[in-house]
Order: sequence, then structure tokens, then C-alpha cells
Amino acid sequence: MNPVTNVSFDDTAVAFSSKSNAELYKMYLLFKSMNSNMFVKVGGGLLNTALKLHLPVKFIIKPTIFNHFCGGETIQESERAIQELGKYNIGTILDYSVEGEGSEQSFDHTRDEILRTVEKARGNKHIPFSVFKVTGLVDIKLLEKVQARQELSANERAAFERGRDRINAICQRCFEADVRVFVDAEESWIQETIDLLTYEMMELYNKEKAIVYNTYQLYRHDRLDAIKRDYENAVARGYYLGGKLVRGAYMEKERKRAQEQGYQSPINISKEASDKLFDDALRFCMEHLDRIAICAGTHNEKSSYLLIELMNKYNIAPGDERIYFAQLFGMSDNLSYNLAHAGYNVAKYVPYGPVEAVMPYLLRRANENTAIAGQSSREFLLINKEMQRRKKERR
Repeated sequence: MNPVTNVSFDDTAVAFSSKSNAELYKMYLLFKSMNSNMFVKVGGGLLNTALKLHLPVKFIIKPTIFNHFCGGETIQESERAIQELGKYNIGTILDYSVEGEGSEQSFDHTRDEILRTVEKARGNKHIPFSVFKVTGLVDIKLLEKVQARQELSANERAAFERGRDRINAICQRCFEADVRVFVDAEESWIQETIDLLTYEMMELYNKEKAIVYNTYQLYRHDRLDAIKRDYENAVARGYYLGGKLVRGAYMEKERKRAQEQGYQSPINISKEASDKLFDDALRFCMEHLDRIAICAGTHNEKSSYLLIELMNKYNIAPGDERIYFAQLFGMSDNLSYNLAHAGYNVAKYVPYGPVEAVMPYLLRRANENTAIAGQSSREFLLINKEMQRRKKERR
């Protein structure tokens, strides 16, 4: 147990309290498979090919990796996950994980689906946030042109305004329903445009408290400066800043593009630098909690302990609504369940959508959990530890 807190992330009895022995063994087999580089690489490729050829493999995927990392194919199917997490005081963030086709029709469909998640969250204590990606609502090429200060044609300007209207429709509904909403971060070459759209929404809907949250990827070396700038703007313009802090999701793509196009990579030079920046961002936000609400989206135990320490330092109650911890569904239950057990606000990102459409998401999760140099992942070790603990109990 960390000496300054009442939380231990090594307490597997709490971490896996929702799992039966059979469910725990199923997780054991799943993470054991994902600890094989060869299995993930070859198996992932075969699954993708099978789905493209419309071969009947859904019956294999859905009860295994899909059910572990996703809530279901629809909001209705996700109800089981919502209720199960709710029993342990863990909130659900319904994450529609279907990547848009880039057409106006698909953008409208995504808007309507996000609005359904807002309505599902309205008055529901188990769903504290909604979430969306701007690229699900606006053509990525338009976002890139706007950021590059390129002139838009009349048709492009109209399309961009339709995208802004979709974003506003979601944020306005969230405001009316009293549901907080995360605007996800994306690639650096469109992020400035996303930021500006998000600030517009904050100024409209964050006058009394944080409803709209921007996302800060702290593996970018300029993001703490961005948080400080955004805080000053929020104070000057009289609204509250909502900030979801994450490490980031596009590192390899960012570095590759920077190298190809000959500009400085926006990514920190090392993992240690990203970890330090993330923790410094937590410190800044906690020092300015009068105007900032935060969600620490992290699977990092040290950063989670740091946030607990900062809450203790500033005498902030574990259940203070301005502070949330968040992890992905199916991962880091040792953080989520132990934090919730100790009274902290915790939510899980619960992706949903048709099996075929969320395969890119599932393969990313599998790759993230693959062992490095033959070492078992943290998840696998914890599952194994809990299985051994239960065996001893039965003796």
C-alpha cells in the first residue's frame, strides 16, 4: 500500500471482485494469448482478413476479445456493462467507436448516435460523461485546411459550418441534460482547429461549471503550456475549463509525419519526459481547481497515487465532482475498482459498435497488451496473482 493513501493498487481481491472464477480464468486465457507477439500479429491479421471477406468469424470474436473490451454492439447491449460497473460505483463513458466514412450522411449519423448517448446519460448516475471525436462530425481534410490557414471554397465553408453545428448540437444537449462531455484529442495537424471549436463550446456552456472538456495529450511537449494558456483564457472570459489529461495515442504517426515533412516532432523525447509533464499538469490543475475540473485518464499507478496525494494536500474530498479518474473498459481494473472502493470518482471508457467496425480499436488494445521482450503484462500478472489467492482461500 502506498504510505500516503488508503488505496493499494495491488489489492487483487478488490480489483477482481466483480469476476467469478470462470470469468477470471477466461481473462487469464485472453491476456495469456495477448502476451504472445506472434499470436497478436498473425491472429490480428487473419481476423481482419476474415472480416473483410465476410467469413463467419464474428462468433469467435464477440464472446472473447470483443466482450472483454467493449460494452456491446449497441447502447442497449451495453446496459449489462453499465449496471455491472455501477454496482461497484464505477461510472460508464459510452464511447461510440465506429470510425466515420467521411460523408455528410455518416457525420449526421454519428451526431445522432452521440445524442443518444447523452439521452442515455440524462439523470443516470452511472453515466457521468459522454464523449465524441470531432473527426466523426467534420471532414478531417477541412480541419487540416483550417489549421493550415488555407482558404476554403464556399462549399467547404458551408461543410465546416455544418460540422460546427453538429458539435454545438451535442454540447447544447449535454448542457440541457447536465451531462459532461469529453472532446477527444486527435493528431497535432488538426488539434488546433479542434481546440478552437472546443473553446467556443466552453464559452457557451461552461459558465456555471465544466460541461465541455478538452483533451490534452501530455506526450506532446507543448501541452502543459496549452493548459496554462487555456486556464488564463477561461478566467479572462468567465467560464470554467474542463480538462481530460491523457498521455496520448498517436505517437508513432506523429513522429513519422514530422520526419517525412521535416519539422520538429511535437512528441516528448522520452517516456520519462511525458510522465513528468503529465504529473506537472496534474499539479497545475490541482493548484487552480477554483476554475478547472479534471479527469485523469491514466493507467499509470504513480500518476494515480500522485493525484490522490494532491487531493489530500489540498484537503479535497475523494468524491469531489471536479476530479475524476478514468481507465479503459477491460484494462487496469486494479486502479478502477480500488479507487472506487476508496470513494474516488472513477469512470470506464466503454466502447461500443458493430464488431466489424470496432476491430481497429480491438487490435490496438491487443497490441498495447502484448508483452515486451517476453515479459508478462501487468494485467496478466495481476490476474494470475488473484487466481493463486483464490486457490489458497479454497484450501
